[in-house]
Amino acid sequence: MRTTLSIDDDIAALIEQEVRRSGDSFKGTVNRLLKMGLIASRKPSKREPFVVTPLPMTLPEGLSYDKIEALIEALDGPGHK
Repeated sequence: MRTTLSIDDDIAALIEQEVRRSGDSFKGTVNRLLKMGLIASRKPSKREPFVVTPLPMTLPEGLSYDKIEALIEALDGPGHK
């Protein structure tokens, strides 16, 4: 298939580098890179799912959520305002 394709300058430079490195033609290099990208985009990610392990929320001894002002002062310091 013959088509016209507009390629960004930075991508064209990378393709030219790959042409020089591989010794392949521009057409061959573009086809190979497109094929690699398309195949890679179809493969599912092999990442492990991110798991959050909850920790118990505890307060330091002597502090309570009932006395919020004392709790903030203990955690943030006396100049917390």
